[in-house]
Amino acid sequence: MFEHESARELLIVLGTAGVVVPLFGKMRFGVVPGFLLAGLLLGPGGLGAFVSQVPWLSYITFSNPERVAPIAELGVIFLLFLIGLEFSFDRLWAMRRYVLGVGSLQVFISAAAILGIALLVGLNLPGALVLGLALALSSTAIVTQVLIEAHRFALPVGRLVLSVLVFQDLMVVPIVIVVGLLGGASAGEADFSFADAGIAVAVVAGIIVFGRIMQRPLLRLTTGTGSRELVVAIGLFMAIGAAVLTAQVGLSPALGAFLAGLLLGETEYRHQIEVDIEPFKGLLLGLFFMTVGMSLNLAAITIGPLAFVAAVVTLVLVKGLVMIAVARAFGVDLSVAIEAGFLLAGAGEFAFVVFTLASQHDLVAPGLLQFLVSVSALSMFVVPFLGKLGQRVGKSLAERRDGRDHGAGVGESEELSDHVIIGGFGRVGEMVARLLTEERIPWVALDLDAAAVSEAHAAGRPVFYGDASRREFLERVGAARARAFVVTTDAPGATEDMVAAIRQSWPKAAIHARARDSAHAEVLIKLGVSAVTPETLEASLQLARGLLMRIGLPEDATDNRLAAMREIEMREIGKGRD
Repeated sequence: MFEHESARELLIVLGTAGVVVPLFGKMRFGVVPGFLLAGLLLGPGGLGAFVSQVPWLSYITFSNPERVAPIAELGVIFLLFLIGLEFSFDRLWAMRRYVLGVGSLQVFISAAAILGIALLVGLNLPGALVLGLALALSSTAIVTQVLIEAHRFALPVGRLVLSVLVFQDLMVVPIVIVVGLLGGASAGEADFSFADAGIAVAVVAGIIVFGRIMQRPLLRLTTGTGSRELVVAIGLFMAIGAAVLTAQVGLSPALGAFLAGLLLGETEYRHQIEVDIEPFKGLLLGLFFMTVGMSLNLAAITIGPLAFVAAVVTLVLVKGLVMIAVARAFGVDLSVAIEAGFLLAGAGEFAFVVFTLASQHDLVAPGLLQFLVSVSALSMFVVPFLGKLGQRVGKSLAERRDGRDHGAGVGESEELSDHVIIGGFGRVGEMVARLLTEERIPWVALDLDAAAVSEAHAAGRPVFYGDASRREFLERVGAARARAFVVTTDAPGATEDMVAAIRQSWPKAAIHARARDSAHAEVLIKLGVSAVTPETLEASLQLARGLLMRIGLPEDATDNRLAAMREIEMREIGKGRD
């Protein structure tokens, strides 16, 4: 049985998700702001503050946000894991100039600027340094989700922002060490802290090496059983296991999940794992956004609103301008730099950890602690709106410059577009792929034969393990941008399912399908294929061609006779469309 409190809070989360997602989605307001507002309304700083006066409010509010925080962190872990699946170590290495260059300068310059402002308003040096380091970082979860919702994560601004966020996650351990030293750690404790940093580096290296050695054999063994659940279980094991390891050595758990995603992103099973984990990520991430909203203290803000507004505006301006200046220094287009500056202008969830730790070391007074936590939460609260504003400003600049495509690819190959998607990678699918390769036409294939997919993927071919009759998998391989679809499976039911899925989701798509015989071809034509090739018809025509040429008919005459025969047969099949 559920404990009463746990069951009540679970019902609140599920009920809120059932209202927030459709309501704010229909309003085009964004799911992230919706969950933030829900957390603010249902948290102890909102309706929860009136429970003593109105007891029944306890049934719809969160009395103890700390209890749901560990579950909410799973949402962040799943988000970073799925982002990692979209990347690879090669792409991340190609982005190193932005990770180490833009990321480091953004953190250090922002921290220095905030430190200077804190000193001007009267904070002592240790407290000002803590403030600068904590607020220099941004919210990975909120920023990336905003980009995903706006369909901008794969664009230059998304890749630039991710580069900066990766460096920010790497700064977690150094910041914790600095706070500990400022709190009066002894020399021995300081040595131990630096030893921890060395252990952290070793753990990250161990995750990468062990993952690269073990992931493929383990996944092949799992897919050999035919169980999708086992594939997902292995993916979750790697994501949560890596997150736990990095958390144990003081790093961000999100960084560990991101590394696990990068490792699995290099395999042919990433789409299968991605599709199955996505729904859980959305729900748990919504809970995380609600916990951020719960961090806001409305009572304190309404007492001194000008101070909170001034602090948030100052933080947003400082971090936004620093990000724009640094990005421009590295040659990033102005429209991209501005949008990235707006997105990264808020504080991050790690600020709560730093402020709590600083308070324990008496670096931050209790009264100031609550003010800083509320300012951080409020700045995170406005990130979705800043993202929309930054997008508009960037779009305006791009249009003003005649619509030319600025913003380099931030060291990454172009997204698949104008490509061909092949459903099924057997003999026929492989032959189609070979012809497309010779004509320099990009393609990607989906198949459910784990052994064949592993062999093709090992040879460097873009073949992935996944069900081509499911919309989710087709979307993962860029179906909306595809030039055409080719259905080559030899199972009539699977062929029909894939054709129906494509036609339902992309009505104008060009679909070329393989049919078993004329009767099957008629079924596919009724489903809406653009062109169909009956296997038995083509086999018969090729057999007849060889026979006619063998008994002496000229090649041209033979081909013309067969072409006429094919036209007649296809016309008869095509009557099923009428």
